[in-house]
Amino acid sequence: MTADVLRVCALYPELMNIYADRGNLLMLERRCEWRGIEMRLHTSTLGDVLRDEHDLYYIGGGQDSDQRRCAHDLATLKADALRSAGERGACVLGVCGGYQLLGHFYEIGDERVEGIGLLDVVTVRSSGPRLIGNIAVRVGDEIVVGFENHAGRTRLGAAQEPFGRVIRGHGNDGRSGHEGARRDGVLGTYVHGPLLPKNSRLCDTLIASALAVEPANLTQLDDALEDAAHASALRATGL
Repeated sequence: MTADVLRVCALYPELMNIYADRGNLLMLERRCEWRGIEMRLHTSTLGDVLRDEHDLYYIGGGQDSDQRRCAHDLATLKADALRSAGERGACVLGVCGGYQLLGHFYEIGDERVEGIGLLDVVTVRSSGPRLIGNIAVRVGDEIVVGFENHAGRTRLGAAQEPFGRVIRGHGNDGRSGHEGARRDGVLGTYVHGPLLPKNSRLCDTLIASALAVEPANLTQLDDALEDAAHASALRATGL
């Protein structure tokens, strides 16, 4: 049996959605609906004090100017709740700019945009080319696919676990072979596309983790269309 309610909080959905990553929320909603799980979606934006009362928190990517605005608000009004959520095992998903804000800081020239340190990573804006293109990442027995587009180079702390290993594409910095970072229920990644519609198994893993059940306990779905979307994205990487 699984819980019948999944409480999701989207942070800054009107600002941190530059790559249509709202599709991640739609994917979560549909796969919950098809299983008879009610997804209660809440939003928290600039000026809102965040409470630790959700099962999954999500923050997408945005323009540098919007990311700066969100960074200060995140640190002052939302960081405590997110840290508390991470400590009790709730899920926190950050994509691109959201991933960077889950780390310690993001340096852009002489400016440092402070993060909240849920992940032991730092990001520096590079004068080199943007890291753009289709990407495939080995995550355990699965391959996660999507699209990346970022100028920041992210470095992991010595004990920080990456999300996965790059098979095609650039990943965190174009050199290390690492993509993203994860710690317990906290996950950061540069994979867009959006992420979850092309990776239904990852979506189910997040749902199960947020509900504190095993993925095998979720009702099995007919994933013919989802598998076709994944296969198409995989072919786009050249694999």
